[in-house]
Amino acid sequence: MSSLKCIEALEHIRKLRGGSQPILVKASDDYMYIVKFQNSLQGPNLLFNEAVGTELFRYTDLLVPEWRIIHVSDSFIRENQDSWFETESGMQRPKSGLCFGSRLLSLNNDSLFEILAGGYFSRVRNRSSFWTARVLDLLCDHADNRQAIFIQRATRWLDAYFIDHGHMFGGAGGSAYPQSLISRYLDARIYTEATQKTANEVIEAIEGIDLKKLDQVVSGLPAVWKSKLALSRYDRFRRRISDRALLSSAIYYLFGMADKANEASDQSQAQCADGVEHTSLRAQVLPVRVKQRVRGWEGNSNCGEKRRKAQSVRPAWLETAGLHA
Repeated sequence: MSSLKCIEALEHIRKLRGGSQPILVKASDDYMYIVKFQNSLQGPNLLFNEAVGTELFRYTDLLVPEWRIIHVSDSFIRENQDSWFETESGMQRPKSGLCFGSRLLSLNNDSLFEILAGGYFSRVRNRSSFWTARVLDLLCDHADNRQAIFIQRATRWLDAYFIDHGHMFGGAGGSAYPQSLISRYLDARIYTEATQKTANEVIEAIEGIDLKKLDQVVSGLPAVWKSKLALSRYDRFRRRISDRALLSSAIYYLFGMADKANEASDQSQAQCADGVEHTSLRAQVLPVRVKQRVRGWEGNSNCGEKRRKAQSVRPAWLETAGLHA
């Protein structure tokens, strides 16, 4: 996203299905957006997760819709009561102010699919992107199934766009520590064969993430979106990705390459001093029966505090928020 400039919600189109109860609006830039409110019933970190998750996927060259900060006025909500939340105790008023808007993909002559028959998967041009998404969701503790929509072009090829990032970084509430299978795309047939070539491509893509640019996105988000817990879970992701050997180990485990995973894990262990326990990605990747068989599983990947601080400079926004590693 090139700019965090705010736009205005002008016209209520309709309410949309989904746990966050989003609405479709026409905004002041003449585009239509799927809008999610600050006081989402799903949790306070939803908008932070949507924005940062979308940008994270974009930085690894995955297809995502454009997004904007959209101001929804008091009068807009008052005049459009179809936008109110439906709860067991009755209708609840959404909070006006700065909301998250994901641009509605323009279809023109194209066709859009939410679910594909298995025979269509071979026509998805960016099918290998689902492996990169799988690893990113693992790194970010995505607490919901991976969602995507598919656009069929005139050539009959399909492009997958990754959507709904609100449950990344520990979920909309920020307290989830899910196992890896939680964030998998529901139809596992979308994943191509787990080869070493693909694993190496995923590692290269994730190692190429520009964390400074991502930090700038975080810094530019509205203050009301940035709870201490949201920033803490984002910092957890940053620390995970900074240990390249541990990252490689987790990816190789995910791809079923135990020998290469152990080699990378040994490198991570050798680079770390004893002391503070480093977050273990492998605990999320492997089922219990596999953990018990893998060499060296009982040993924690421990990284000393001095080592951790030497690896990366803590961003200013994290210090000012009063957070600590």
